[in-house]
Amino acid sequence: MNEENKASKNKWSRIFKKKWFFPAVYLTVAALLLTVVVWYQNMDNQIPDAQEDQENYVPTPNDEEAEPVLEQQEVIQMPLTDQEQAEIVTKFYDYNAEEKDQENALVLYNNRYYQSTGVDIATAEGEAFEVVAALTGTIDEVKEDPLLGNVVVLSHENDVKTYYASLEEVSVKAGAEVKQGEKLGTAGKNLFGQDSGTHVYFELRKGEKHVNPEEFFNQPVSSLESVQEEAVDNTEADETSEPVEEDAVENDAAEENGDEEEAPEEEDAPSDEEEDDASNEEANDATDESASA
Repeated sequence: MNEENKASKNKWSRIFKKKWFFPAVYLTVAALLLTVVVWYQNMDNQIPDAQEDQENYVPTPNDEEAEPVLEQQEVIQMPLTDQEQAEIVTKFYDYNAEEKDQENALVLYNNRYYQSTGVDIATAEGEAFEVVAALTGTIDEVKEDPLLGNVVVLSHENDVKTYYASLEEVSVKAGAEVKQGEKLGTAGKNLFGQDSGTHVYFELRKGEKHVNPEEFFNQPVSSLESVQEEAVDNTEADETSEPVEEDAVENDAAEENGDEEEAPEEEDAPSDEEEDDASNEEANDATDESASA
């Protein structure tokens, strides 16, 4: 054992005595230290760069104005807060609807039936409730009608209007801007729709055309564009049919004028009996003249 230890010590002593040993050790240690220093400096430089990037971040400007997402997704709502309790007690009169729905769309007033151009909305309990804006818009008119009660009219984008009647109280004024769901007043009673009890009368209009609100509740406002397209088609069809009707009227007038022109010619022409009477008179005159001679 002693001999082996002495041999290993002799080997290390010989290595230590080599000229290249200590320079090699120094170079190795220096390389390790340099590597650690470079790595540490890179770590320090990366963290501030990330922070500077976040602080100096500037969003890319967009030339087009951003539109609010809520306005793009706004849909037509019933004009009351608790829509689950809403009941339509009088329907919109639709010529294509079933007979039962048409009967439910007739309003009896002063012993006469009228076709409803909107809907009467009440609650299941028949109690008063808050009436709210079905869409965001501007108050066009606030008035009191002797038959319909208090009336509020709102105008919206794309030539759309909403009409609220049978209001007990009104909490808005003309010219005000209101958001969808904002209170307009409270439901009440009126003389024209007294059979509906406490309710709000609601109309939806696209341009000059009344539309069935039930078909467009919970639908986007853009769905009303189909109503405008139908109105344009009907107008074009009416314009196409008008010349035909005018031609028919002109033809009838021409025939009447023709008959009137032919009638005087028939009156001027003498009949056969008149010709015979004239010839007999001439013969009698000739006989009288010969007798006197």
